[in-house]
Amino acid sequence: MEAASTFAVASDAYARSRPSYPDALFDWIADQCAAREAAWDCATGNGQAAVALARRFARVEATDISPQQLAQAFQEPNIRYAPQRAERTDFTDASFDVVTVAQALHWFDFDKFWPEVRRVTRPGGLFCAWGYGGFEAEPAVMRTYVRPLLDLLEPFWAKENQILWRGYGVDEVRFPFPTLAPPSLRLVGEQGAPQLVEYVRTWSAYKRADADTGRRLEALETEFVSTMADELIRIETPLVVLAGRVD
Repeated sequence: MEAASTFAVASDAYARSRPSYPDALFDWIADQCAAREAAWDCATGNGQAAVALARRFARVEATDISPQQLAQAFQEPNIRYAPQRAERTDFTDASFDVVTVAQALHWFDFDKFWPEVRRVTRPGGLFCAWGYGGFEAEPAVMRTYVRPLLDLLEPFWAKENQILWRGYGVDEVRFPFPTLAPPSLRLVGEQGAPQLVEYVRTWSAYKRADADTGRRLEALETEFVSTMADELIRIETPLVVLAGRVD
């Protein structure tokens, strides 16, 4: 299943259940920009990052290859959504003060994407990508749900996911710009078991799982939700951030 079709599946659940990015990240992004006229949020998905950028930049262009995701996007008057590939857009040269990519850089064709970033970004502008992999929870939840879940899904992860898990290394993604040191950030929140299960179901590996694995996942989920009842679960997720100055 290709990235476009993977994230088109259950796009409404993606919009509901994916964790929010911290305000501190967007404050840092804005602080790195000499001007705050225009931002491009590439592979915007449901527009979660675009909305945060729209509170800090006058205009946001948000693109994605999935029309289904864009149909679920959060609306703001200074955001324009459009279906476009990351590697080739119709933007004019030197259009943006910043280009951002949330939870998607590992799916791109780097040899084509980086020249496009350089073309559409104003000299000295900012590029910033971020993402997250697995989450951490209390020991009982890790033992009874998370680790069995990861064991079942292990065969179904695409090789591209490992690029994120390894931390968006500059050599691996062939990052061509001078890097900046971003802040160390974590996603922290509380969820009930049903909401956590819905979030896991948005993972690309979950959507690729075969019928037999799906039955075992369903049994694991049913037991987990029944055991946790209405208890809230504290979830912590380290955020991987790659940033640089476009020369």
